[in-house]
Amino acid sequence: QVQLVESGGGLVQAGGSLRLTCAASGRAFSTETMLWFRQAPGKAREFVAGIRWSEASTHYADSVKGRFTISRDSAKNTVDLQMNSLKPEDTAVYYCAFDTRGWGPIRTTPGTVDYWGQGTQVTVSS
Repeated sequence: QVQLVESGGGLVQAGGSLRLTCAASGRAFSTETMLWFRQAPGKAREFVAGIRWSEASTHYADSVKGRFTISRDSAKNTVDLQMNSLKPEDTAVYYCAFDTRGWGPIRTTPGTVDYWGQGTQVTVSS
């Protein structure tokens, strides 16, 4: 069983920055994939960014490319999402997620996720 706990959400003005952290526990991590998704009110949950635990290769949604950076700290078992140049449309609940598959393209559909965190609210005011 994998436990994921997010932190770092909050309220920020447009153009500002926030850093989200996901603390993972429950097993040893080696080749899996850690991801961030988000869900705005009335909308479907969508992929934001993903990182391979082993070689730290990354993949981003087009909507956040160049503004968001995903990283992992193997010693602390944490995955961060640094969000810069935030826009009102980035407002959503952000979820940390875990995919046991560590090979092939990083999967971006919510149905392929094995474990979810509880989510953290990010609100960007205009």
